Amino acid sequence: MADRVKPMGMDRALISKMGAKYDSGLEYEVRGWIKALIGEDIGEGPSNVEKSLRDGVILCTLMKKVIEGTPSESLPAACSKTDLKPSSSELPFKQMENIEKFLKAAHKYGVPNTSLFQTVELYEARNLPMVLATISHVGTEAQRHNYQGPTIGSKPTEKHRVQFSYEQLKQSHGTIGLQSGTNKFATQKGMRIGSVRHISDIKVEDLDREGNTLLTLQAGTNRFASQKGMTGFGAVRHIADIRADQFDKDGENIITLQAGTNKFASQKGMTGFGAVRHVSDIRADDFDPQTASHIGLQAGSNQFASQKGMTSMGAVRHICDIRADDLDREAQSVIPLQYGTNRGSSQKGMTSFGSQRHIADIKVSDLAEDMKRQDLNMTPKEYQEFRQQMEATEQKTDEPQYE
Repeated sequence: MADRVKPMGMDRALISKMGAKYDSGLEYEVRGWIKALIGEDIGEGPSNVEKSLRDGVILCTLMKKVIEGTPSESLPAACSKTDLKPSSSELPFKQMENIEKFLKAAHKYGVPNTSLFQTVELYEARNLPMVLATISHVGTEAQRHNYQGPTIGSKPTEKHRVQFSYEQLKQSHGTIGLQSGTNKFATQKGMRIGSVRHISDIKVEDLDREGNTLLTLQAGTNRFASQKGMTGFGAVRHIADIRADQFDKDGENIITLQAGTNKFASQKGMTGFGAVRHVSDIRADDFDPQTASHIGLQAGSNQFASQKGMTSMGAVRHICDIRADDLDREAQSVIPLQYGTNRGSSQKGMTSFGSQRHIADIKVSDLAEDMKRQDLNMTPKEYQEFRQQMEATEQKTDEPQYE
């Protein structure tokens, strides 16, 4: 049998992750159980456990001992025809057959397939935690089948099936679940599914006489000052019940907080209950004439640069209000920052709004003359006079000399 290639990459990482799940406590329980049943010591640590269980002899002997110690009335019928005689050969496939015999016997004994390890997981030490878990599950099934001897693993769980009679099921027809609003408490007690609780079920003579004049909190109680004096269910409290001569004269021009008080600056001056404050109550001659051209902050103030000059509320500021002859002549060749200023080197020389600056406007000869003037350290006027003298000298030199 050819040797399997050692795991690399992702396989190696997965094997390392499974190895991290190795439980030393479970190993201690399994080692003690095997020694108590068959007297074999599988050693301590993953490597010793793998070497002891790899040939499958100990596993078959253990399973045979468990089946023999289980009472016949509790032993599954499939276990009566189980071959658990191990082979002592050192050939790999013979050792793997021993492991396979143990797995088949454990499944017949009651261990589900999902709790069984694969043969290669023990023979190549790929998943030793699963091997220990399978042996522990065999101990759990031994407890279920009343094994006469020491066991390990968790206690087996039994299925609890309850059969309800038709009368018991019918009792739930009058119960409303919590999701729909239960009727098992005082608020809905006695209601059935779909039935209506009639108000007429409460007789009038059962009512307390003192309760005839009480309004509940849900409808707006009349036990306090605001509604005190109302009588009966659904009765209306008329405003005429309060006589006008009972009013406090000082309170006639006071509006309560509920309706919008007039005790502060915003509504000061309103009189009576329900009276309307007319804008015409403020006389036009009370206005300050200087404020006629002011626009408030709410509408957009004109007291700053952006809207300065607007007059009256809602007036429009026309661009034609600014006369062209008021403009500074020097500003005609200035482009503001919003459009890209021409006051710096990048746009210097541009005139008017939207004018285009051509690179051909600057002559190369002008640049050379300007550089020469700077080398001579002359002002433009001095350099002009110097140029004229040089041109006059050149003309005299070029004239023909006659004898």
